[in-house]
Amino acid sequence: MRKPARLTALTGLRCFAALNIVFFHFSDPKWFGILAPIVNAGYASVSFFILLSGFVLAYNYAARARKGELEKVRFWEARFTRLYPIYLLSLLLSWKMLPVEYAAHTHAMFWWGMTLTPLLLQGWVPQLATFLNTPAWTMAAESFYYLLFPWMARWKRPERLGRRLAAMFGVWMLGLVPGTLYIIFSPDGIPHPDRWSWGPWLQALKYTPLPHLASFVFGVLLAGVDEFIGRTSRLRTVLGVFGFAATFTLLSLAAHIPYAIIHDGLLMPFFGCMILGLSGNNWLATGFGWGPLVFVGEASYCLYLLHFNLWNLIHDSHILNRTHLARFDPWISYVLLIAMAVIALHFVEKPAQKQLRKWLSVWK
Repeated sequence: MRKPARLTALTGLRCFAALNIVFFHFSDPKWFGILAPIVNAGYASVSFFILLSGFVLAYNYAARARKGELEKVRFWEARFTRLYPIYLLSLLLSWKMLPVEYAAHTHAMFWWGMTLTPLLLQGWVPQLATFLNTPAWTMAAESFYYLLFPWMARWKRPERLGRRLAAMFGVWMLGLVPGTLYIIFSPDGIPHPDRWSWGPWLQALKYTPLPHLASFVFGVLLAGVDEFIGRTSRLRTVLGVFGFAATFTLLSLAAHIPYAIIHDGLLMPFFGCMILGLSGNNWLATGFGWGPLVFVGEASYCLYLLHFNLWNLIHDSHILNRTHLARFDPWISYVLLIAMAVIALHFVEKPAQKQLRKWLSVWK
């Protein structure tokens, strides 16, 4: 089957989502003026990435899967060779965190972390989900979703658009269940949890794979709706504008919305509208498909997974002080993070992916 056309605008949007996570971890949201609510809710970008992942995989593979032409093992090999090299690099660069993790856990839990993390399983244990490299918890979730995807892709899709939308609505409602239950029962006893709160049940809600599964499934189903809308349809522009406006409005009101709800499930439909809008041929897609945005967006995975490691590397080395550039920090650090992510893409991720695929073909 012919490969579907590349949706470059979504790659450009990934650039903003990855940078927003960097700003969320290493900035003061007040620096960004009117965009402060977006930065302060940078955790929502992770949910967006999970949803987008489901959409892109279904967009590229679902038709093939329904025809019985998607080989599960080859699909899993492709995902493994694409993601694991940078994941492994992020763990190797986290070696300075070993004493910190050792002091933070019992001896047994520390060794469980050392065992599960390289296997992409740490996310199933809430207290180990952020072991060594905080952003890496998403890889435990994504690897689980990739494992399930070949079966998801073969789901029979209703012929009518209304039924497809109804299925997405049902998934959205299911996605709101974990956060709603947390609010009702308040198992951690936190009166008003926010991004700074900590509790074992809140950790499970934020970092384990199952609460985020609905976002991935929503993205898979969204690809089915995408088939009903022409690429040049004005409806895509309307949906895109609405998605961006609604997301900005909700995040601006985040202080008045329960954190457990807005952290993941609430934004699914609006993320979906943004994706449908940028999957068309319109001025929105043209703007987000701008070359420099796409160039950085292609390195968004490296930027996301390595930004903790690279930030520590920049500041632990005191390179900015030695070069008298510290007065430009943190902005110079952001530029360096982007540059280093692009280098990692072209000199680590792609060569390693090529080599792994060569080895796998030989072993067969």
